[in-house]
Amino acid sequence: MTEKTTGASYAAAGVDIEAGDRAVELMKEWVKKTQRPEVLGGLGGFAGLFDASALKRYERPLLASATDGVGTKVDIARQMGVYDTIGHDLVAMVMDDIVVCGAEPLFMTDYICVGKVHPERVAAIVKGIAEGCVLAGCALVGGETAEHPGLLGPDDFDVAGAGTGVVEYDRLLGADRIRTGDAVIAMASSGLHSNGYSLVRHVLFDRAGMSLDQHVEELGRTLGEELLEPTKIYSLDCMALTRTAEVHAYSHITGGGLAANLARVIPDHLHAAVDRSTWTPGAVFDLVGKAGRVEQLELEKTLNMGVGMMAVVPQESVEVALTALADRGVDAWVAGEITERGEHAEGAALTGAYAS
Repeated sequence: MTEKTTGASYAAAGVDIEAGDRAVELMKEWVKKTQRPEVLGGLGGFAGLFDASALKRYERPLLASATDGVGTKVDIARQMGVYDTIGHDLVAMVMDDIVVCGAEPLFMTDYICVGKVHPERVAAIVKGIAEGCVLAGCALVGGETAEHPGLLGPDDFDVAGAGTGVVEYDRLLGADRIRTGDAVIAMASSGLHSNGYSLVRHVLFDRAGMSLDQHVEELGRTLGEELLEPTKIYSLDCMALTRTAEVHAYSHITGGGLAANLARVIPDHLHAAVDRSTWTPGAVFDLVGKAGRVEQLELEKTLNMGVGMMAVVPQESVEVALTALADRGVDAWVAGEITERGEHAEGAALTGAYAS
Protein backbone atom coordinates (compact mmCIF):
# COMPACT_ATOMS: atom_id res chain seq x y z
CA MET A 1 0.00 0.00 0.00
CA THR A 2 1.45 3.33 -1.06
CA GLU A 3 0.83 6.42 1.12
CA LYS A 4 0.88 9.77 -0.62
CA THR A 5 2.97 12.35 1.22
CA THR A 6 3.63 16.00 0.64
CA GLY A 7 6.52 18.09 1.83
CA ALA A 8 6.13 20.04 5.03
CA SER A 9 5.64 23.80 4.85
CA TYR A 10 5.41 26.79 7.17
CA ALA A 11 1.76 27.23 6.18
CA ALA A 12 0.99 23.60 6.96
CA ALA A 13 2.53 24.15 10.37
CA GLY A 14 0.06 26.95 10.97
CA VAL A 15 2.02 30.11 10.13
CA ASP A 16 0.46 32.38 7.49
CA ILE A 17 3.14 34.72 6.13
CA GLU A 18 0.75 36.41 3.69
CA ALA A 19 -1.65 37.26 6.53
CA GLY A 20 1.26 38.74 8.45
CA ASP A 21 2.21 40.91 5.47
CA ARG A 22 -1.38 42.12 5.15
CA ALA A 23 -1.43 43.01 8.86
CA VAL A 24 1.69 45.15 8.35
CA GLU A 25 0.07 47.00 5.46
CA LEU A 26 -3.07 47.68 7.50
CA MET A 27 -1.14 49.05 10.48
CA LYS A 28 1.15 51.41 8.54
CA GLU A 29 -1.30 54.33 8.54
CA TRP A 30 -1.67 54.17 12.30
CA VAL A 31 2.05 53.97 12.99
CA LYS A 32 2.59 57.00 10.74
CA LYS A 33 0.39 59.09 13.04
CA THR A 34 2.88 58.63 15.90
CA GLN A 35 5.96 59.92 14.09
CA ARG A 36 8.20 62.52 15.68
CA PRO A 37 10.80 64.59 13.75
CA GLU A 38 13.60 62.44 15.19
CA VAL A 39 12.28 59.20 13.65
CA LEU A 40 14.04 58.01 10.48
CA GLY A 41 12.75 55.47 8.01
CA GLY A 42 9.41 53.75 7.99
CA LEU A 43 7.74 50.57 9.12
CA GLY A 44 9.24 47.35 7.79
CA GLY A 45 12.93 47.75 8.56
CA PHE A 46 14.86 45.46 10.84
CA ALA A 47 15.23 48.19 13.45
CA GLY A 48 13.50 51.45 14.33
CA LEU A 49 15.74 54.48 13.98
CA PHE A 50 15.69 57.56 16.23
CA ASP A 51 18.04 60.50 15.62
CA ALA A 52 20.00 60.79 18.89
CA SER A 53 21.44 64.17 17.84
CA ALA A 54 18.22 65.54 19.27
CA LEU A 55 19.72 64.86 22.70
CA LYS A 56 22.51 67.40 22.13
CA ARG A 57 20.37 70.05 23.79
CA TYR A 58 20.80 68.16 27.08
CA GLU A 59 23.82 68.80 29.28
CA ARG A 60 23.81 65.29 30.72
CA PRO A 61 20.98 63.24 29.22
CA LEU A 62 19.83 60.13 31.05
CA LEU A 63 17.94 57.52 29.04
CA ALA A 64 15.03 55.92 30.89
CA SER A 65 13.56 52.61 29.75
CA ALA A 66 10.63 50.42 30.76
CA THR A 67 8.97 47.20 29.61
CA ASP A 68 5.49 45.96 30.45
CA GLY A 69 2.33 44.23 29.28
CA VAL A 70 -1.34 44.42 30.25
CA GLY A 71 -1.76 41.08 31.97
CA THR A 72 -4.96 39.09 31.72
CA LYS A 73 -6.95 42.10 30.56
CA VAL A 74 -6.22 40.76 27.07
CA ASP A 75 -8.66 37.94 27.77
CA ILE A 76 -11.47 40.45 28.29
CA ALA A 77 -10.66 42.01 24.92
CA ARG A 78 -10.61 38.58 23.29
CA GLN A 79 -13.95 37.55 24.73
CA MET A 80 -15.58 40.83 23.73
CA GLY A 81 -13.98 40.94 20.31
CA VAL A 82 -12.77 44.48 20.96
CA TYR A 83 -9.11 44.98 20.02
CA ASP A 84 -8.58 48.70 19.51
CA THR A 85 -8.24 49.71 23.18
CA ILE A 86 -5.84 47.16 24.64
CA GLY A 87 -2.91 48.90 22.92
CA HIS A 88 -3.85 52.11 24.69
CA ASP A 89 -3.43 50.20 27.96
CA LEU A 90 -0.01 48.97 26.87
CA VAL A 91 1.31 52.47 26.20
CA ALA A 92 0.02 53.68 29.56
CA MET A 93 1.74 50.86 31.44
CA VAL A 94 5.08 51.53 29.76
CA MET A 95 5.25 55.28 29.30
CA ASP A 96 3.72 56.27 32.62
CA ASP A 97 6.51 54.30 34.30
CA ILE A 98 9.05 56.29 32.31
CA VAL A 99 7.58 59.70 33.10
CA VAL A 100 7.77 58.99 36.85
CA CYS A 101 11.45 59.96 36.92
CA GLY A 102 10.72 63.16 35.01
CA ALA A 103 11.68 61.72 31.63
CA GLU A 104 10.11 62.76 28.34
CA PRO A 105 8.78 59.73 26.43
CA LEU A 106 10.63 59.38 23.11
CA PHE A 107 9.77 56.13 21.38
CA MET A 108 8.25 52.70 21.86
CA THR A 109 8.29 49.26 20.28
CA ASP A 110 5.65 46.55 20.64
CA TYR A 111 5.41 42.77 20.57
CA ILE A 112 2.14 41.07 19.60
CA CYS A 113 1.93 37.30 19.94
CA VAL A 114 -1.06 35.52 18.41
CA GLY A 115 -2.23 31.97 17.84
CA LYS A 116 -3.31 32.89 14.32
CA VAL A 117 -2.80 36.12 12.44
CA HIS A 118 -6.09 37.84 11.71
CA PRO A 119 -4.81 40.94 9.85
CA GLU A 120 -7.67 43.24 10.81
CA ARG A 121 -7.42 42.18 14.44
CA VAL A 122 -3.67 42.81 14.61
CA ALA A 123 -4.15 46.16 12.89
CA ALA A 124 -6.78 47.11 15.47
CA ILE A 125 -4.37 46.31 18.29
CA VAL A 126 -1.68 48.46 16.66
CA LYS A 127 -4.23 51.23 16.11
CA GLY A 128 -4.75 51.32 19.88
CA ILE A 129 -1.01 51.37 20.51
CA ALA A 130 -0.56 54.21 18.01
CA GLU A 131 -3.36 56.25 19.53
CA GLY A 132 -1.82 55.70 22.95
CA CYS A 133 1.58 56.84 21.68
CA VAL A 134 0.02 60.07 20.44
CA LEU A 135 -1.49 60.65 23.89
CA ALA A 136 1.90 59.96 25.50
CA GLY A 137 3.83 62.13 23.03
CA CYS A 138 6.08 59.31 21.85
CA ALA A 139 6.74 57.62 18.51
CA LEU A 140 6.00 53.99 17.66
CA VAL A 141 9.19 53.06 15.80
CA GLY A 142 8.68 49.34 15.30
CA GLY A 143 7.50 46.05 16.64
CA GLU A 144 7.00 42.37 16.04
CA THR A 145 3.97 40.22 15.35
CA ALA A 146 4.59 36.55 16.07
CA GLU A 147 2.29 33.67 15.18
CA HIS A 148 2.47 30.73 17.62
CA PRO A 149 0.15 27.96 16.40
CA GLY A 150 -0.03 25.03 18.77
CA LEU A 151 0.99 27.17 21.75
CA LEU A 152 -1.91 29.63 21.54
CA GLY A 153 -5.46 29.06 20.35
CA PRO A 154 -6.51 30.70 17.06
CA ASP A 155 -8.14 33.61 18.90
CA ASP A 156 -5.60 33.94 21.73
CA PHE A 157 -3.08 36.79 21.87
CA ASP A 158 -0.83 38.75 24.18
CA VAL A 159 0.87 42.13 23.94
CA ALA A 160 4.01 43.65 25.43
CA GLY A 161 6.02 46.76 24.82
CA ALA A 162 9.22 48.59 25.61
CA GLY A 163 9.78 52.32 25.73
CA THR A 164 12.57 54.86 26.03
CA GLY A 165 12.58 58.40 27.41
CA VAL A 166 15.14 61.04 28.34
CA VAL A 167 15.63 63.34 31.32
CA GLU A 168 18.29 65.89 32.21
CA TYR A 169 20.46 64.58 35.04
CA ASP A 170 19.85 67.53 37.33
CA ARG A 171 16.09 67.31 36.74
CA LEU A 172 15.79 63.66 37.70
CA LEU A 173 12.84 63.18 40.06
CA GLY A 174 12.72 60.77 42.97
CA ALA A 175 13.28 60.08 46.65
CA ASP A 176 16.30 62.39 46.96
CA ARG A 177 14.10 65.43 46.40
CA ILE A 178 11.32 64.62 48.87
CA ARG A 179 11.20 66.62 52.12
CA THR A 180 9.14 66.58 55.32
CA GLY A 181 5.92 68.54 54.85
CA ASP A 182 5.61 67.85 51.13
CA ALA A 183 2.07 67.28 49.90
CA VAL A 184 0.94 64.11 48.14
CA ILE A 185 -1.36 64.87 45.22
CA ALA A 186 -3.54 62.07 43.84
CA MET A 187 -4.71 61.91 40.22
CA ALA A 188 -7.88 59.95 39.53
CA SER A 189 -7.74 56.71 37.58
CA SER A 190 -10.12 55.90 34.76
CA GLY A 191 -11.05 52.63 36.45
CA LEU A 192 -9.21 49.39 37.08
CA HIS A 193 -6.51 50.30 34.53
CA SER A 194 -4.48 47.15 33.73
CA ASN A 195 -3.67 45.51 37.06
CA GLY A 196 -5.40 42.97 39.23
CA TYR A 197 -7.45 41.34 36.46
CA SER A 198 -6.64 37.83 37.65
CA LEU A 199 -8.39 38.68 40.93
CA VAL A 200 -11.16 40.59 39.17
CA ARG A 201 -11.89 37.78 36.72
CA HIS A 202 -11.87 35.17 39.49
CA VAL A 203 -14.23 37.20 41.66
CA LEU A 204 -16.71 38.42 39.06
CA PHE A 205 -16.84 35.40 36.76
CA ASP A 206 -15.90 32.34 38.81
CA ARG A 207 -17.40 33.32 42.15
CA ALA A 208 -20.20 35.77 41.30
CA GLY A 209 -21.17 34.15 37.98
CA MET A 210 -21.42 37.48 36.17
CA SER A 211 -21.13 37.87 32.39
CA LEU A 212 -19.46 40.48 30.22
CA ASP A 213 -22.72 41.48 28.53
CA GLN A 214 -24.51 41.91 31.86
CA HIS A 215 -25.69 45.47 32.50
CA VAL A 216 -24.61 46.59 35.97
CA GLU A 217 -26.73 49.44 37.28
CA GLU A 218 -24.12 50.89 39.62
CA LEU A 219 -21.63 51.01 36.75
CA GLY A 220 -24.11 52.50 34.30
CA ARG A 221 -22.99 50.13 31.55
CA THR A 222 -22.19 46.50 30.89
CA LEU A 223 -19.53 44.74 32.90
CA GLY A 224 -17.46 44.19 29.78
CA GLU A 225 -17.48 47.88 28.90
CA GLU A 226 -16.29 48.72 32.41
CA LEU A 227 -13.53 46.13 32.41
CA LEU A 228 -12.23 47.30 29.02
CA GLU A 229 -12.13 50.99 30.01
CA PRO A 230 -8.67 52.10 28.77
CA THR A 231 -5.95 52.96 31.25
CA LYS A 232 -5.48 56.71 31.59
CA ILE A 233 -2.21 57.96 30.14
CA TYR A 234 -0.68 60.64 32.37
CA SER A 235 2.61 61.22 30.52
CA LEU A 236 1.87 64.61 28.96
CA ASP A 237 0.01 65.75 32.08
CA CYS A 238 3.00 64.94 34.28
CA MET A 239 5.42 66.63 31.88
CA ALA A 240 3.25 69.75 31.81
CA LEU A 241 3.01 69.74 35.60
CA THR A 242 6.79 69.48 35.95
CA ARG A 243 7.19 72.53 33.70
CA THR A 244 4.59 74.51 35.65
CA ALA A 245 5.25 73.64 39.30
CA GLU A 246 8.03 72.23 41.43
CA VAL A 247 7.61 68.45 41.58
CA HIS A 248 9.76 66.21 43.75
CA ALA A 249 8.50 62.78 42.68
CA TYR A 250 5.80 60.84 40.88
CA SER A 251 4.44 57.38 41.59
CA HIS A 252 2.58 55.31 39.00
CA ILE A 253 -0.03 53.25 40.84
CA THR A 254 0.06 49.80 39.24
CA GLY A 255 0.52 46.26 40.57
CA GLY A 256 0.90 46.26 44.34
CA GLY A 257 -1.55 49.09 44.90
CA LEU A 258 -1.25 52.63 46.15
CA ALA A 259 0.80 52.27 49.32
CA ALA A 260 3.38 49.89 47.88
CA ASN A 261 3.99 51.97 44.76
CA LEU A 262 4.16 55.26 46.64
CA ALA A 263 6.65 53.72 49.07
CA ARG A 264 9.00 53.08 46.13
CA VAL A 265 9.77 56.80 45.87
CA ILE A 266 9.83 57.67 49.59
CA PRO A 267 13.28 57.91 51.27
CA ASP A 268 13.99 55.56 54.17
CA HIS A 269 13.70 58.22 56.88
CA LEU A 270 10.35 59.60 55.71
CA HIS A 271 6.75 58.36 55.61
CA ALA A 272 3.83 59.15 53.29
CA ALA A 273 0.46 59.23 55.04
CA VAL A 274 -2.46 59.10 52.58
CA ASP A 275 -5.96 59.85 53.86
CA ARG A 276 -8.65 57.62 52.34
CA SER A 277 -11.35 60.15 53.26
CA THR A 278 -10.13 62.51 50.53
CA TRP A 279 -11.75 60.47 47.76
CA THR A 280 -14.37 57.88 46.91
CA PRO A 281 -13.21 54.88 44.85
CA GLY A 282 -15.28 54.17 41.74
CA ALA A 283 -18.17 51.71 41.83
CA VAL A 284 -16.16 48.94 40.18
CA PHE A 285 -13.88 48.64 43.21
CA ASP A 286 -16.86 48.24 45.53
CA LEU A 287 -18.33 45.69 43.14
CA VAL A 288 -15.18 43.55 43.21
CA GLY A 289 -14.91 43.81 46.98
CA LYS A 290 -18.50 42.81 47.68
CA ALA A 291 -18.80 40.13 44.98
CA GLY A 292 -15.76 38.29 46.26
CA ARG A 293 -15.93 39.28 49.89
CA VAL A 294 -12.42 40.60 49.37
CA GLU A 295 -10.95 42.25 52.45
CA GLN A 296 -10.09 45.93 52.10
CA LEU A 297 -6.35 45.43 52.54
CA GLU A 298 -6.36 42.76 49.83
CA LEU A 299 -8.16 45.12 47.46
CA GLU A 300 -5.74 47.92 48.25
CA LYS A 301 -2.64 45.87 47.59
CA THR A 302 -4.04 44.62 44.28
CA LEU A 303 -6.07 47.46 42.74
CA ASN A 304 -5.45 51.20 42.33
CA MET A 305 -8.66 52.09 44.24
CA GLY A 306 -9.31 55.10 42.02
CA VAL A 307 -5.84 56.67 41.97
CA GLY A 308 -3.64 56.14 38.93
CA MET A 309 -0.76 58.54 39.54
CA MET A 310 0.55 60.50 42.52
CA ALA A 311 2.79 63.54 42.68
CA VAL A 312 4.83 64.70 45.66
CA VAL A 313 5.22 68.48 45.68
CA PRO A 314 6.28 71.12 48.21
CA GLN A 315 3.40 72.82 50.01
CA GLU A 316 4.03 76.11 48.22
CA SER A 317 3.44 74.40 44.87
CA VAL A 318 0.12 72.75 45.75
CA GLU A 319 -2.25 75.38 44.39
CA VAL A 320 -0.26 75.86 41.20
CA ALA A 321 -0.10 72.10 40.69
CA LEU A 322 -3.82 71.54 41.24
CA THR A 323 -4.70 74.42 38.91
CA ALA A 324 -2.35 73.11 36.21
CA LEU A 325 -3.87 69.63 36.40
CA ALA A 326 -7.42 70.98 36.41
CA ASP A 327 -6.63 73.04 33.31
CA ARG A 328 -5.65 69.78 31.59
CA GLY A 329 -8.86 68.05 32.69
CA VAL A 330 -7.17 65.87 35.31
CA ASP A 331 -9.19 65.23 38.46
CA ALA A 332 -6.64 65.74 41.26
CA TRP A 333 -6.63 66.50 44.98
CA VAL A 334 -4.34 66.63 48.02
CA ALA A 335 -4.50 63.14 49.50
CA GLY A 336 -1.71 63.14 52.06
CA GLU A 337 1.53 64.48 53.44
CA ILE A 338 5.15 63.47 53.95
CA THR A 339 6.21 63.14 57.60
CA GLU A 340 9.14 61.79 59.55
CA ARG A 341 9.03 58.02 59.78
CA GLY A 342 8.19 56.69 63.22
CA GLU A 343 9.69 53.58 64.73
CA HIS A 344 6.98 51.29 63.33
CA ALA A 345 5.95 53.31 60.27
CA GLU A 346 6.31 52.00 56.73
CA GLY A 347 7.26 53.97 53.64
CA ALA A 348 3.62 54.74 52.87
CA ALA A 349 0.30 53.89 54.45
CA LEU A 350 -3.40 54.64 54.03
CA THR A 351 -5.32 56.10 56.96
CA GLY A 352 -9.01 56.70 57.72
CA ALA A 353 -12.05 55.46 55.80
CA TYR A 354 -12.99 56.19 52.19
CA ALA A 355 -15.43 59.01 51.62
CA SER A 356 -18.93 57.78 50.90
